[in-house]
Amino acid sequence: MRFETTTQRPVEVRGVGLHSGVKVGIRILPAPASTGIAFLRTDLDRFVIPASWKYVARVSYATSLMRQGVLLSTTEHILSVFYGLGIDNAVVEIDSLEPPILDGSGAPFVELAEQAGRKQLRRKRRYLRIRRPVEVRDGARRLTVLPSDSFRVTCLTDYGHPLAGRQEIDIELTPQRYAQEIAAARTFGFERDLEQMRDMGLIRGASLSNAVCFTRDGILNQEGLRFPDECCRHKVLDLIGDLALIGRPLVGHVIAERAGHAMHTALVAKIMNNRSSYEVVTLDQLATEAARALVG
Repeated sequence: MRFETTTQRPVEVRGVGLHSGVKVGIRILPAPASTGIAFLRTDLDRFVIPASWKYVARVSYATSLMRQGVLLSTTEHILSVFYGLGIDNAVVEIDSLEPPILDGSGAPFVELAEQAGRKQLRRKRRYLRIRRPVEVRDGARRLTVLPSDSFRVTCLTDYGHPLAGRQEIDIELTPQRYAQEIAAARTFGFERDLEQMRDMGLIRGASLSNAVCFTRDGILNQEGLRFPDECCRHKVLDLIGDLALIGRPLVGHVIAERAGHAMHTALVAKIMNNRSSYEVVTLDQLATEAARALVG
């Protein structure tokens, strides 16, 4: 896309927070060029929290943002949809501390974005192009971004389960492929971990209508999986949501091996704290360089 975009009209939806269990409503509003994605806490005097790596507060089972002591949790799904669909600017009014989980995937947010429509703005879209490899490691877990001519994601997961063993996806992301192949993958967990997570004050809003729950050798959800590799696809969804905190569309090849939110946000911070690892370019510049490469 050559120019920045926003939504055409306001849209809203209500639901429950995955971890808080609290009823919550959001309203997505169009925003001017260069706004980025900004959350506005209507329950706290319309306090603004930009969707930026600078405000990452904590990461474990979700990615939380904090500004001046005001917290916003579980941002990854809605940010993934904005990023995956190429929506650069929007204000998200929210009346609680985390967006609604809805069905546990990005699909309802995709539908919401379709209702909102798309508006092209006059400012040229600026991409963050990776110039040299950046990597974070934690034992056998690894997350790397390499120079590339497009936004590509390779993801490897292995949960040692009959339905969630070794899975791998390699996909060049476009808005169409994101909507068709990634957005519908739901969040998931394992029955063996439920009690511990509840003791930690998590998943108070979780149910089989908004998450896949794996038993020792199967799943509790009667409808089954949406994809044979739904876990891996959902990890791609989460990864894209965390990469959205860069604030610009990425041109690079991201390779994730058993990574999670902590590694995702660590990679983003490592990229953004090393100016020599990237450059900011327009689509015109990318096209000109590609044409020169073909000529010569």
